[in-house]
Amino acid sequence: MTADGFDVKGRIALVTGGGTGVGKAVAAGLSRAGWRVLITGRRKDVLEKTATELSRNSGNEVSWIAADVGDPVSVKALFEEISKTFGRLDLLVNNAGISNSSIPLEDISFEEWSAVLAANLTGAFLCTQQAFRMMKAQEPRGGRIINNGSISATTPRPNSAPYTSTKHAITGLTKSAALDGRPFDIACGQIDIGNAASDMTAKMSGGVLQANGETASEPTIDPAHVANAVTYMASLPLDANVLTLTVMATGMPFVGRG
Repeated sequence: MTADGFDVKGRIALVTGGGTGVGKAVAAGLSRAGWRVLITGRRKDVLEKTATELSRNSGNEVSWIAADVGDPVSVKALFEEISKTFGRLDLLVNNAGISNSSIPLEDISFEEWSAVLAANLTGAFLCTQQAFRMMKAQEPRGGRIINNGSISATTPRPNSAPYTSTKHAITGLTKSAALDGRPFDIACGQIDIGNAASDMTAKMSGGVLQANGETASEPTIDPAHVANAVTYMASLPLDANVLTLTVMATGMPFVGRG
C-alpha cells in the first residue's frame, strides 16, 4: 500500500514489449511493488524466460501472453484473454517499440516506415483502445495508462524521422487519452526516457551521430531508474496523474545545444 492508502497489491498490470530492456525492468519493478504483472511481446521463448526469472526474483507470479501489438486481431485476442483470466485491467504500460535505420530520410523505405509506425504508434493506440473498453466497463471502473514517449517526443536525433514522428504522436495520444478518459476515471501519462541502457542504446558508448555532424559517445542510465519512475506514476490514486515525466542520463546531449 502506498503512503496515501492506494493499495496496488494484486492489481493487474500489462507491460507491452515486456520481455527485454526497459519493458523487462518496468515489469520487474511493478512486480516487486506488488502488482500482478502480465508481459506481452512477439517472442514466446523470450517472454517465458523473462516471466520465470521475474517471478522468481520478486516472489510474485508474472504471466505472459504472446501478441503483436501492431495487429488489431492479435491485440483483441490479447485483451480477451486478459479479461477471461484476470477479469480486469488496472494498468497498461505501452512500452513496445522499435527504432529505424540511421540513414538519410529520403532512403528510408515505405516498409520500414510502416513497421516503425505499427510497433510504436499503432500498437499503443490499439492497446489503449482495448484498455479503455475494459476500464470503462469493469467494477470498480477506471485504470491508468502510461506511454513510453522517449525524449524524441520533443527533440529528434539525426536520421530518425520514423521513430521521432511516432514519439511526437505518442504525446498527442497521451493527451487525448487523458482527456477522453477523465470522465471514466482513466488516467493517462507519459514517461520520456533518455538513454536507458538496452539493446537499442548499446551502440551509444561507441559513438552516435550528433546534430553537428560529429560522432560522440553518450552516457546511459540503468533502466531500473525508469522502472522506479513508472512504479511511482502507477502508485498514485486515480484522482492524481503524472502527465509527463522525463528520466534521462544527466550528461547526454539533450539540454542546451549539445
